[in-house]
Amino acid sequence: MSVDFLEVSIQELSRNFGRRRALSRVTFDCRAGEIVGLLGPNGAGKSTLLAIISTLATASAGEVRYGGRTARESGSVLRSKIGVLSHDLHLYSELTAFENLAFFGRLYGVADPQTLAARALDRARLGDRGADLVSGFSRGMRQRLALERALLHNPRLLLLDEPFTGLDDTSTYALIARLRELRAAGCITLLATHDLDVAERVLDRAVILQDGRISGTEPEVRGLRKRYQDRLHAGTAS
Repeated sequence: MSVDFLEVSIQELSRNFGRRRALSRVTFDCRAGEIVGLLGPNGAGKSTLLAIISTLATASAGEVRYGGRTARESGSVLRSKIGVLSHDLHLYSELTAFENLAFFGRLYGVADPQTLAARALDRARLGDRGADLVSGFSRGMRQRLALERALLHNPRLLLLDEPFTGLDDTSTYALIARLRELRAAGCITLLATHDLDVAERVLDRAVILQDGRISGTEPEVRGLRKRYQDRLHAGTAS
């Protein structure tokens, strides 16, 4: 079955870990050609939400619909439309950068994984380091490599958990440019970040999580830092 979608809809999503509720009735939509930010303090539920949307975790209640279908209705082929960059970069330190990308290309079932791996190295600005072991890479280099690993199969939905961690200014600018390219190509990007200065430069809108609940949405990202802080303070006070 062929699966594609232009919208992801999160509907009344909750997730419990024993007696602790990590998410509570979270609802919002993401559309093709849009970069949506997930903002919130540590423990707000951002990583849990991304894990559920990626199909790597299950909800306790509610559902995620990908163009009208749930993950169960879409089947395992849905994962071929999802790219994920989490805190764990999912790279093999004992392999070279090229070997990592070629391996994941074969895992994703892409055509000509070696050619795609070479192109991905160039996009990551690591074209001259393809034969080097990943164990010798800095965090920023690994981050850039892992992003291209997540994009090898041209996913419709890209889920990023703190993608700017460890990046210098040059790499940050390059990542922002890459995300804008993906937006123009119709990718749906959901991005969790603490970096509000970067968020203002790349997000189309933002969803703010606090204690597992949506405390607000921001359709306008200019001046986001102050409004975000005001929402968190209001949530704490209540």
